[in-house]
Amino acid sequence: MSSEFKAILLAAGLGKRLRPLTLNKPKCLMEINKVPLLKIWLEKLVKLGCSEVLINTHYLAEQVKEFIEKYKPIELKIKISHEQSLLGTAGTLIKNIDFADQTTLLMHTDNFTNCNLEGLLSMHKNKSENCLLTMLTFNSHNPSSCGIVETDKRGVLQYFHEKVKNPPSNIANGAIYVFDRQFISWLKEQNQEFKDFSKDVIPCLTNRIQTWHTNDFFIDIGTPDSLMKAQMITKIEKE
Repeated sequence: MSSEFKAILLAAGLGKRLRPLTLNKPKCLMEINKVPLLKIWLEKLVKLGCSEVLINTHYLAEQVKEFIEKYKPIELKIKISHEQSLLGTAGTLIKNIDFADQTTLLMHTDNFTNCNLEGLLSMHKNKSENCLLTMLTFNSHNPSSCGIVETDKRGVLQYFHEKVKNPPSNIANGAIYVFDRQFISWLKEQNQEFKDFSKDVIPCLTNRIQTWHTNDFFIDIGTPDSLMKAQMITKIEKE
């Protein structure tokens, strides 16, 4: 179990690619073998030793709020940050920047993985000295739809290709990040209106992002096909 940390779970998205499944249910409450993704992530965070979670909401926010009130692990403090309009991945962090006053994990709840993330947190503790951020990477079966990373021998990001045709590899950004006060100080110093983490923040941090790679199953469940694939993989593993 890792030392105490906080987490920000991004759960506000509209889930347009998942329609009609998301017409009456938010993406973060899509189920993998009858277990909502948000519950899967909260349980994973409890096992990791997380102390407090912030969850942003927007689309069908009442359903998310009701779920949290019904399922609220006693080990976790949970704060909801409602967004009248979507702020973007970086915008949500900036709005809640005072929440990240210690080591913080930032992630999208529409990702699913078998990885327990212990290695990611451990890597962050031992990251290269000049790095402000640690990023999880995985092997993508559809690299042109992802942010593809190129690293040096230390695993430090050198080049980042966000959803380009003919990417140089299939090593993709998993959009799960770990950072601490040093990164928050850097963020506060920037005179830019960051909105999207991949498009706005990462390009500013070339050679300052440590990566940690997982070979475990990892998928964005943002389409009906990928959601079905995650359900099938989990079902097979249980049998």
